Amino acid sequence: MPVITVPHAFNEEDLYVDLRPIFGQSLFLKCEGFNFAGSIKLKTAIEMVEGAERDGILTPESIIVESSSGNLGVALSVIAASKGYRFLCVTDPRCNLATRLMMEALGSQVHVIAAQKAQGGFLGARLAYVRALRDSDDRYVWLSQYTNPSNWKAHYRTTAPEIARAFPDVDVVFIGAGTTGTLMGCARYFHEWHRPVRIVAIDSVGSVSFGGPPGRRMIPGLGMSVRPPLLDESYVDEVVHVEEANTIRTCRRLARHGFLFGGSTGTVVSGAMSWLERHDTRDLTAVAIAADLGERYLDTIYQTNWLQALYGEDVLDTAARTAGSRPRGGGTATA
Repeated sequence: MPVITVPHAFNEEDLYVDLRPIFGQSLFLKCEGFNFAGSIKLKTAIEMVEGAERDGILTPESIIVESSSGNLGVALSVIAASKGYRFLCVTDPRCNLATRLMMEALGSQVHVIAAQKAQGGFLGARLAYVRALRDSDDRYVWLSQYTNPSNWKAHYRTTAPEIARAFPDVDVVFIGAGTTGTLMGCARYFHEWHRPVRIVAIDSVGSVSFGGPPGRRMIPGLGMSVRPPLLDESYVDEVVHVEEANTIRTCRRLARHGFLFGGSTGTVVSGAMSWLERHDTRDLTAVAIAADLGERYLDTIYQTNWLQALYGEDVLDTAARTAGSRPRGGGTATA
């Protein structure tokens, strides 16, 4: 029986769902949403904060500031509340209301950037605001999840070894690409693994991370409007881009079987299934990472009026495929 005194001392690391009964392809989904921050970002947050503490960057007078579309903001709110720091999260209108309320309930401040930059979109505007804030007052400490090596080191140290222990014969791992911290940490770990493991990055259509054209993205969690500084494509074997409509259909299909996951999980599962459809999966062990659960998305991807207003009346067409692909050059596919 776990007994803890700080919220980041607990994380369920060994829970997997086999999605074969739902999708017809065997895919083991690693569930990272069972901790007090509700997402995989708890690992990133504690690694960055404790790294800054070791380096003497954080003091009792410090105010942590970070740009986040949601999950890291909640995770840093949990850590800040536990350790006694003040925290300001800079986000944008795509951040779910439930997520903003959670951060405020934990004692954090939330600043919503309303206008996009011509180059860089909402993310560019968020980063510009954070830089200006940091430069204006020495108390502000920007952990910078986009450039901080502690981001990927957290997953090199925890997430990837957890997968390796559970599935020592793993052949392919599907990982969503946002800041690419999880992707790079796992990819680097398995690059050193004693047997070949294929790393497939899952990104959103409209993200520029892997050189695609920018486009509208309404579901937070994956994708970037600027190239992720942490990304090293030499560690990535393939990339699959997923349309948000397929993300939504996949999430709701999972929910109809009792599994309520967040938007990034819908994207990862949709992309993984499209990849598995195109490959010989006999004797193949495949693992994907589910970053969070779905409660924070009840007013967006699980809300019919929100969906139809943004994506049209047929977005919930049950006859539509939840995973399909249009091959693209350079080993990249679109789901």
